[in-house]
Amino acid sequence: MTAVTNTAKEDNWAELENILGYKFQRRELLVAALTHTSGANTREHSNERLEFLGDAVLGLVVVEELYLQHPNFHEGMMTKIKSAVVAKEACIKFSEQLELARFMILGRAIRSNPKIPGNVLADAFESLVAAVYLDSNFAVARDFILKFLKPEIDRVLKDEDLLNAAKSNLQQLCQKKFCQTPTYRVLDEQGPEHSRSFQVVVEVGDRRFKPAWGPSKKKAEALAAQNALDELGDSRCSAVPSE
Repeated sequence: MTAVTNTAKEDNWAELENILGYKFQRRELLVAALTHTSGANTREHSNERLEFLGDAVLGLVVVEELYLQHPNFHEGMMTKIKSAVVAKEACIKFSEQLELARFMILGRAIRSNPKIPGNVLADAFESLVAAVYLDSNFAVARDFILKFLKPEIDRVLKDEDLLNAAKSNLQQLCQKKFCQTPTYRVLDEQGPEHSRSFQVVVEVGDRRFKPAWGPSKKKAEALAAQNALDELGDSRCSAVPSE
């Protein structure tokens, strides 16, 4: 949570626009995005509706980026990464980077607390995203969002827990349903020694799943494991089907 400050004054909006690197054509959208329900005259004047829209825009930008930049990612992996990238904790961090707490319009009860609740900060960032989108267009909003999301996507892709989860889940599934352990095999290697890419396939019994490329064997194995999980889905088979 972030320290509470006084409600932003009208002459501070220009300062915030400088921080954002974006100048609003309709500044009332910016004001609405930073107006919490506790500081609004009515709920219609708060950022609740903007937060709902901003959440959807954030999700679309993440999925589009993953779809275009990582063609080997199946739905399951993209879903995991999206959930991590746009999680409340990430939005709180983005809000803190922009110092939104200094500009928020809050009710007396929240202002009297030593810190702003995390969910209020997260909602403010999502509302800000929606305000930029409505004030401009999707392309402008996407560029604004990716300044925050690209580093976060890179961070999530390096997350050891995320990489290990797919392999662990696949092993548990295969042992439970098929009484077999998945094996990983490198099919191909490309690129110079300092920037090698690996293609890995998962095999369970007689079945081979869709292979995946990765910048390391470990990442390629994780992506291949997720491919296998996606293909198996909710299979109720008692044995691994042959191709």
